[in-house]
Amino acid sequence: MTEFTEIWSYLARGPLLWLTATLAAYALGDAAFRAAGRRPFVNPVLVAVILLGLLLWLTGTPYATYFEGAQFVHFLLGPATVALALPLWEARAHVRRAALPVLAGVLVASVTGTASALLIGRLGGLSDLTLISLAPKSATAPVALGISDRLGGSPTLTAVLVILTGISGAIIATPLLNALRLRDWRARGLAVGAASHGIGTARALQVHPVAGAFAGLGMGLNAVGAAFLVPLILWLFL
Repeated sequence: MTEFTEIWSYLARGPLLWLTATLAAYALGDAAFRAAGRRPFVNPVLVAVILLGLLLWLTGTPYATYFEGAQFVHFLLGPATVALALPLWEARAHVRRAALPVLAGVLVASVTGTASALLIGRLGGLSDLTLISLAPKSATAPVALGISDRLGGSPTLTAVLVILTGISGAIIATPLLNALRLRDWRARGLAVGAASHGIGTARALQVHPVAGAFAGLGMGLNAVGAAFLVPLILWLFL
């Protein structure tokens, strides 16, 4: 047991261990997702987060130590976001025909998503710091973290809230939109992308290519809108 502890202490200091653990956790999550017939509640990101959280807890590893190894995956968030332009370009004819409804929908989504979160948080007795960290939760992670940091929030808390928002959106969106009998893939994708950013967009791409394209559009426009609207709504609210 002592030898195992010494070996683990040595390995835990190396960044390669945590990068490997991150990739392995996602691979297991994706395998579980496929085995469940791609059901939304078996989200691969959710499974990976649970597995990694348990690993860090059982080994007593600080998050900072883990992030030293996993930061390469964090770096790939930017290129992955930019890569969403490809399905958007392929669906550009659909986008041109729906330009005005898209802009109106994203504007409503940005305002509603931020204002409703702040209102519920205030009614729940959250502090101003937590509210500031909560406000950009529907924007994609790089933008949300920047907004939170500039406004005096906690980027770490914002990162957690962004991930929770994306996972919950990816799980809830498809059953909810089916229950509402919303058949337009453009509207479905735009709603998911504006509400649950990259994780929701990945789910929309799995469901339908047009939905995925409009989800990427909704995510991008909502990120731009959040940069302008979140500070204004916070100023009015606080």
